Amino acid sequence: MKKLIIALMCLSAGVAGFQTSAYAQAPQAATTDPNGPKFSFKDGDTFDFGTVTEGPNAEHKFNFRNAGKSPLIITNASASCSCTVPAWPKEPILPGKTGDVTVSFTTKGHVGPFIKDVYIQSNAMKGNERYTIHIKGTVVAAPAAGK
Repeated sequence: MKKLIIALMCLSAGVAGFQTSAYAQAPQAATTDPNGPKFSFKDGDTFDFGTVTEGPNAEHKFNFRNAGKSPLIITNASASCSCTVPAWPKEPILPGKTGDVTVSFTTKGHVGPFIKDVYIQSNAMKGNERYTIHIKGTVVAAPAAGK
């Protein structure tokens, strides 16, 4: 019962965060410098893991291209919860070149549906704005040993 309550709380927080970030995504295009760096994610900014088994971490690489006219520098990336860990390139991504933001999600102890956000701070955005990418899926319990 406790796990169900925790899973529902995480899902509620994730949905609220997803709705907030979806709202925050709309004005981004209008606030970027037309001559500055620009994210262009190869397969979009949302990845659906589908159904994964509890235990091993679920990991996805978001491949992006700098579609802008100046080097793209990611200064930080953070996640909507501690069960999600991003890794990003520390060197500038030159115009036309590519990079990856790798997102790792801890499935152990997180049975049920999930939606998590990763917030990317870079010189592609002005001020305190950030670019948000998303992961989602459903974790199912690992089969009992010996069955």
